[in-house]
Amino acid sequence: MARFWFRENPVLQRELLVNLRTPRSFVLLLIYQVLLSALVYFAWPTDTFLDLTENPESTRNLVDLFFLGNYVLVSMMTPSFAAGSISGEKERKTYEMLLASPLRPESIVWGKLAAALTHLAILVFSSLPVAMLCLPLGGVSFYEVLAAYVGLISSVIVFGMISVASGSFFKRTSAALVVSYFVILPMVLASVLFWFLMSPYGQERVNIILTVAPGLCVAIVAPLFYVIVSRLLYPNDLSGQSGQVLDLEQESANSVGLVISRDQFPDRLFVPPIRKSLMEDHINPVYDKELRSEIFGQGTLMLRLAIQISMLLAIVLMAAFLYIYQALAPWYLCYVLLFNILIGPVFSAGSVTSERERQTLDLLLTTMLSPWQILWGKLLSGLRVSTVLTSFLLWPLALAVVMVSSYWGTLPSIVAYLLIVALTCLSTSNLALLCSTIFHKTSSSLVAAYTIIVLLFLAPVAVNAFVQSYFAESTAARIADQLTIVSPFEAVHRIPLFVDDFTGSLSRWTRASAGTQNAIFGYRLEDFRHFAQYFSFTIALNIALLLLMICLFHSRWRVSSYYR
Repeated sequence: MARFWFRENPVLQRELLVNLRTPRSFVLLLIYQVLLSALVYFAWPTDTFLDLTENPESTRNLVDLFFLGNYVLVSMMTPSFAAGSISGEKERKTYEMLLASPLRPESIVWGKLAAALTHLAILVFSSLPVAMLCLPLGGVSFYEVLAAYVGLISSVIVFGMISVASGSFFKRTSAALVVSYFVILPMVLASVLFWFLMSPYGQERVNIILTVAPGLCVAIVAPLFYVIVSRLLYPNDLSGQSGQVLDLEQESANSVGLVISRDQFPDRLFVPPIRKSLMEDHINPVYDKELRSEIFGQGTLMLRLAIQISMLLAIVLMAAFLYIYQALAPWYLCYVLLFNILIGPVFSAGSVTSERERQTLDLLLTTMLSPWQILWGKLLSGLRVSTVLTSFLLWPLALAVVMVSSYWGTLPSIVAYLLIVALTCLSTSNLALLCSTIFHKTSSSLVAAYTIIVLLFLAPVAVNAFVQSYFAESTAARIADQLTIVSPFEAVHRIPLFVDDFTGSLSRWTRASAGTQNAIFGYRLEDFRHFAQYFSFTIALNIALLLLMICLFHSRWRVSSYYR
């Protein structure tokens, strides 16, 4: 049976042929190489003379930037390749055929994991020539490069196994993607923090990575591997007709941890009770159907995991950023925004694609509902769920404002924070709904929505930080700074917050405005200039997205449905 693991594994062969022959693989490899090469090119030291005996700081920064960029890019790509390995079989209705094949479950899991990691391995090793260019500059040894790649490969294997395991628990790739990102993101942030904190201890960092990283990889991958194998050996989620009906009482009885009750507060805010009577005339049927059945028709496991993981992280971040280091309060808001970026698109990216997948889109278009009724019903149902879930993470902020006297004079800033979170909820749902109108598969729509949101919200901040570090006095620095008006993360950090930090010294906003506080609470109009620009841009963006979706509905759907 060993040959079915490697040389003659049909699952591995089929997945490799499908994945490596798609245009996406070549385009992704090109984009990946261009990004890393551009990063090294623009950050290349411009010093006329480099003293390699002094461990130049510029080359050290370049190497750290290259490896961390490589690590974050590959880590974020891993779920997109691995999360749909098993859940994709369930969506294509081929899960039973795979389980009925002569292959052992171990061979199936190994083939799925190896196929997903092969493409990522190509990306990782294709960066080696660029990494070798940095070695002659000094500031880093060969063993540090070796340790960096050992840690990178170990992390990719762990993240790939986590993504495959998520796919085995869910029937939809979208749910598996979200849970994978929820588990992987804290691990990525912890790894990046470890790399920076251990930077002064180069040899110790190398020894820890070379010894601990492979051990952790085996300790995490081995149990997950056999958990997936046991689920394939004794499957309880076959996609037959019986699996399409959700028994809420049985799910609540078998659930571990959080239990969602539709008839209790605050659960009923995002999971309204099942309708047992006729619908009133003034209710939008699309909105009612989406909110009561579509979003929760496949169970609440993903929802419960998202709430539990996010609240667990919120407790730690709340204590650090809202109570101990109060001047770092914007970083807690960044965590709230990141949560919404992950959870918001899930409930809107499948709004229209699910109709296509079930072949019910034509039936919906022939109803008496107007395009605007259909669109706002789809949008508002997903927006309501994502907004309520995001608001769960805002109660620590409200609690801090009430309990800590340092926040009592910061009410304008707190209101601005809430507006930024609300606008982010609206933007993520709108962008995901737009992707759902364009793409034909929910998984493709979700990945596209995540990509657009990252490029819109995070890329300008990263580009601005890079440009300000290496080209601070150039025209590009001013342009990059102006482009950050599209990012809610930058808007949060640009809002003045008049609080004292942990050391008792005044925060940067208090120092900047000292002696000029002639407005209410010490705020001036120019303090909110960046927020006003962000607010105006975001409102215009959402209006444009709504108009674009209505135009697509009229020109693409209505016409095609009439003349098909």
